[in-house]
Amino acid sequence: MNEPLTAGIAVVGGGVVGLACALRLAKAGHEVVLVEPETPGMGASYGNAGTIADYAVMPVGTPDVLKSLPSLLFDRNSPLAIRRAAILSLAPWLMRFAWQSLPHRAAANAAALATLVSDAAPLWAELAAEIGGSAILQHRGAIYVFETAAALAGAGAAMQARRDLGVTVDLIDSQDLAALEPGLPPAAGGAFFPKALFLSDPGRMVGLLAKAVADAGVPHIRARVDRLRRGPDGVHLSGHGLHLTARRVVIAAGAHSRDLALQAGDRVPLDTERGYHLEWDMPAPLLSRPCCPTSRGFYLCPMEGRLRAAGTVELGGLTAPPSPHRLARLNEGVSAFFPQLGAPSRSWMGFRPSLPDSLPVIGPSAEGPDVIHAYGHGHIGLTLAPVTARLVESVVAGTAPDRDMLPMHPGRF
Repeated sequence: MNEPLTAGIAVVGGGVVGLACALRLAKAGHEVVLVEPETPGMGASYGNAGTIADYAVMPVGTPDVLKSLPSLLFDRNSPLAIRRAAILSLAPWLMRFAWQSLPHRAAANAAALATLVSDAAPLWAELAAEIGGSAILQHRGAIYVFETAAALAGAGAAMQARRDLGVTVDLIDSQDLAALEPGLPPAAGGAFFPKALFLSDPGRMVGLLAKAVADAGVPHIRARVDRLRRGPDGVHLSGHGLHLTARRVVIAAGAHSRDLALQAGDRVPLDTERGYHLEWDMPAPLLSRPCCPTSRGFYLCPMEGRLRAAGTVELGGLTAPPSPHRLARLNEGVSAFFPQLGAPSRSWMGFRPSLPDSLPVIGPSAEGPDVIHAYGHGHIGLTLAPVTARLVESVVAGTAPDRDMLPMHPGRF
């Protein structure tokens, strides 16, 4: 692939966000190419908890998290931890995170998140129907599990804050929890989010999305973009064996987007969360819907032919190997619920692109709309894929978006 190529729009990144953008733009009649060095959809888009989380309106940074930030970050067993070798490089990000955790900033970020996720579920239902994935999309809700009476009693204010932001949630007692999920061990109760959806196989759904993109006539250029440069004839993308000029470029490369954004003229404080999952193969699921034991920071997710435990957050960059300690702690937590499982069938680590305010970066570059940003979704990239695609299409078309994009603007930092 050494010959120079041209395209109307180049979407850089083949995760669920990039694929959703490519499909929507192609369906709108644009000439689109997808630039992705690996098989599309095999990163964090494959390894997540599979939840379309209409309830994900609270940023990671809140006043409560700020109070306990030192103990959270430096406790190896915390659901939110930091790889010690990365402390110095992460210091600027952590300072921004602390600022965004102050009450007024956290409230503004929550309101912006609520606007973003408000119609994610119906948009996913439309997308799943379009690509032939409706059977994978499960309409059973999701549950936060409170293991103790004190945790259940303390959840009232937090759930009311979600209701104030438009989330449907019901606090349930131990009997109602047992009726919904008889496979769980006894717990004090839970918070049931009935409108949440989940994918029984995220990898298969993203595979269908990738097929739909190819069927829409979008070529997949298997290359990594190392260099982005504007020129009089368009935006030049280059890398090993890649020479591509496009009229517009959509940066949707997830955790790998920061350097490309900088080359486009936008300094975005993107860093990387390292997410983990373990899976246990089984013929029948132990649960009916994703369940999150809130004190442990992971999800128990019934997938096709397996149970997946996904979660915990480790700030630590793109190059270090997986942490055996994090995987062991995840295994320990699952064993507390299902001691009969034994050793996991497989493990996985992937990268989440994370911003200090928990909001993605969506919108045109400060240098002009020939470069459009679409990354930084943190824990809700799967949830927000069709929402992001619709917003990117509005930027390309030059039409008014259906919601305020200012909180996601790349120049907000």
